[in-house]
Amino acid sequence: MYPNGGSGVLLLSLLTAFQISTEGRGPPLCKPGFTEDVYYADISGGVTEGQPLFNVRFLDCGQNRRLRFEISDPVDFRIEADGPVYTIKVFQISTNGSTHLMVKAQDVDSQEQWQAEVKLSSKTGVSQQDGPATPQQIPEILFPRQQQANGGSFLKRMKRDWVIPPINVPENSRGPFPQELVRIRSDHDKSRSLRYSVTGPGADQPPTGIFIINPISGEVSVTKPLDREQISNFHLRAHAVDLNGNQVENPIDIVINVIDMNDNRPEFIHQIWNGTVPEGSKPGTFVMTVTSMDKDDPKTANGMLRYKILSQNPDSPASNMFTINNQTGGIITVAAGLDREKVPQYTLIIQATDMEGNPMYGLSNTATAVIKVTDINDNPPEFTADTFTGQVPENKVGVTVANLAVTDKDQPNTPAWNAVYKITGGDPTGRFSIPTDPTTNEGLVTVVKPIDYETSRTFVLTVVAENEASLARGIHLPRQSTATVSIKVIDVNESPYFEPNPKMMKIEEGQPAETVLNTFTAQDPDRFMTQTIRYSKLSDPANWLRIDPANGQISTIAMLDRESPYVKNNYYNATFLATDNGVPPASGTGTLQIVLLDLNDNAPHVFPPDVEVCEKPEPNAINITAVDHDLNPNAGPFAFELALRPPDIRKNWTITRLSGDYAQLSLKLAFLESGIYEVPIIITDSGNLPMSNTSYLRVKVCQCDHNGDCADVERIIAAGLGTGAIIAILLCIIILLILVLLFVVWMKRRDKERQAKQLLIDPEDDVRDNILKYDEEGGGEEDQDYDLSQLQQPDTVEPDAIKPVGIRRLDERPIHPEPQYPVRSAAPHPGDIGEFINEGLKAADNDPTAPPYDSLLVFDYEGSGSTAGSLSSLNSSSSGGDQDYDYLNDWGPRFKKLADMYGGSDD
Repeated sequence: MYPNGGSGVLLLSLLTAFQISTEGRGPPLCKPGFTEDVYYADISGGVTEGQPLFNVRFLDCGQNRRLRFEISDPVDFRIEADGPVYTIKVFQISTNGSTHLMVKAQDVDSQEQWQAEVKLSSKTGVSQQDGPATPQQIPEILFPRQQQANGGSFLKRMKRDWVIPPINVPENSRGPFPQELVRIRSDHDKSRSLRYSVTGPGADQPPTGIFIINPISGEVSVTKPLDREQISNFHLRAHAVDLNGNQVENPIDIVINVIDMNDNRPEFIHQIWNGTVPEGSKPGTFVMTVTSMDKDDPKTANGMLRYKILSQNPDSPASNMFTINNQTGGIITVAAGLDREKVPQYTLIIQATDMEGNPMYGLSNTATAVIKVTDINDNPPEFTADTFTGQVPENKVGVTVANLAVTDKDQPNTPAWNAVYKITGGDPTGRFSIPTDPTTNEGLVTVVKPIDYETSRTFVLTVVAENEASLARGIHLPRQSTATVSIKVIDVNESPYFEPNPKMMKIEEGQPAETVLNTFTAQDPDRFMTQTIRYSKLSDPANWLRIDPANGQISTIAMLDRESPYVKNNYYNATFLATDNGVPPASGTGTLQIVLLDLNDNAPHVFPPDVEVCEKPEPNAINITAVDHDLNPNAGPFAFELALRPPDIRKNWTITRLSGDYAQLSLKLAFLESGIYEVPIIITDSGNLPMSNTSYLRVKVCQCDHNGDCADVERIIAAGLGTGAIIAILLCIIILLILVLLFVVWMKRRDKERQAKQLLIDPEDDVRDNILKYDEEGGGEEDQDYDLSQLQQPDTVEPDAIKPVGIRRLDERPIHPEPQYPVRSAAPHPGDIGEFINEGLKAADNDPTAPPYDSLLVFDYEGSGSTAGSLSSLNSSSSGGDQDYDYLNDWGPRFKKLADMYGGSDD
């Protein structure tokens, strides 16, 4: 018998199968069936619902049968597939009575059946007739005996049919702890001392210390309450060794199942559930599903949940509008009458209870289900009035003349509420439309086509209001969904209009001034107003026309010319303005298109006006045509003829007609000197009363290259420059050059005379007259510490190479080697320059009236030699002596002097 802690319930298990011994006679014959024919169980006190009572075992001899267990009292007891028996409801066994049950096992495949009897009795009153009293003791597990071979040794293999039943321990036991569960024993403990131990999770592996074993007695105990929701079972291994640590028995597996207790309440996944259902839904319409979870074993009543609705708010139109599936949590409607306009939302309190909904022993929890009733189009729009009025000025487009207001009980801003307006009568020409204001849901009666007051003064429209969504089935538009709109048209002063516009007329060009062309009048659409119209000219590009302000008669003020640049494709457009005397005045415009017919009033002229022809190469003929601004037949074909004068024209040239529009001009002579010739050609058109004109063809006769093209010089001649002009240009250039050279020579000679005069002045003279002014300022009166030796002759200056490095002033000569220039003869020095400057400096210092012009100027040393020649003579202008100017001799005697000046020798 298995104790289950303080509950007083004993779990019955068969141990006989583990005590069968072979005793050296070979394996026993295994017969499937229950391990006992009669099971006894002592129960103390009352039994609560869902408690495990005992466990029946079936021996299938390793055949893996598929068994189905049945119990004789399924109302009070329930048997699981692996043999445990549980109570379904609370019952009490009297101290003097007992309960008899029958347990049946059936093979699903072979339909073979076995049965055993179970006797339940109270712990204090077991009847002797029911069987011998069973002393209170914990179950005992023997290590399976080892099979002895013929040689006397023991095999280390456990028989395949030894199956250790699991140990069932209820969770949340109150103790006392440690609580003994089972005793492990080996038959070898009779002959020698053994030590027992257990290993596995819960013993020596995490979580450690839950199960302990007495190493001498083999009693396995649990040290604290177990929680099935954390660990539902434990797998341990029992070991038996001697005092030397040698293994005496093969380890056996022990399975400890934690029996579930109802210690967890159901928990809803969400505390608030949201669902929707359309209004007007029929009973049985699915709404939503609520779900709850229970951590207890779902295979037992502890985890089997049942749902129900505790309350509904509001309870209109009925208190039971919804129901819930007690097992799945699905909520459906059970009554008709859902109306969003009356009750837009329902709030349900849902309860979930375990123990299959037992209100006495089950644990419960609640959640809230919020069900919104969604809108359907069950309310059509209704006009707030039967008739609406408005007015609109004529010819106005895009204006709103009336606002149509409706009411709709459906949810705003939804297709069931949004109104759509349709005109069903009173507007055959489609001059109105009624869009919907998205904010107010009003219909805006809008004019989309101009309305003429003279045609229609009033409109009476019939308008129907509908929703974007179709009405629900069975609901029709009421009378209030139709309204009448009366619109009054207001007369305004309309602009006069020309008819037709534009107006076209054809006349011949060349009409003289004051010619009456036509009458261009406008009409006033305001037939009910007495008004006069005045005319004026708005656009007349060539200023050819005039219009009478009173009657619109158009006449010319200048001759019409088709060839005018204001005429495009023979059309001349003029725009006129018609203005009435209404209040305010209105005006309209009209266009007069005049098609000018061509007259032969333009003589033809030659084209192109300029041509080229070679002196000698053949052919020396060119093709020409004529240009006439008139149109056919007043233009081509043309007749070409050479003029009679001057007489040499027909001697040098000949013209041949190639076609009606082209002719060929060619030279009669074998050679004609290069130049530009103007050839007069008489051209006559083909108009009625033909017109002739003498055109001058400008022909350039030139020397041609081998390709037949004029040379470059000849092109210059063609540009209008003859030989005389070119010679005159060259002479001007030469004279200008001579003047420049004479000016340079004069400036050089003047500088030389001024320098010689300064050097000959007596030092005793006024020092101020000897000081030269340069565009460079010195250092000042304090800058008197100058090395005047630097002003000695350059040939006597100490070389820079002997000066210390780093002390050279910026005004000294550079220290790098001087370039080796060709040595030239030095001019005689007028004297010691240093002494000359010192004498001038002393004279300036002794003169108190002299301004501070005594600062010394610093000059850089330029070297001892230069490749540049002297600039004191005209030799400086002979830099072009290397050029050959002999070709100037070929230009005539006027250029001979220039050739001698530039091309001659230095002499």
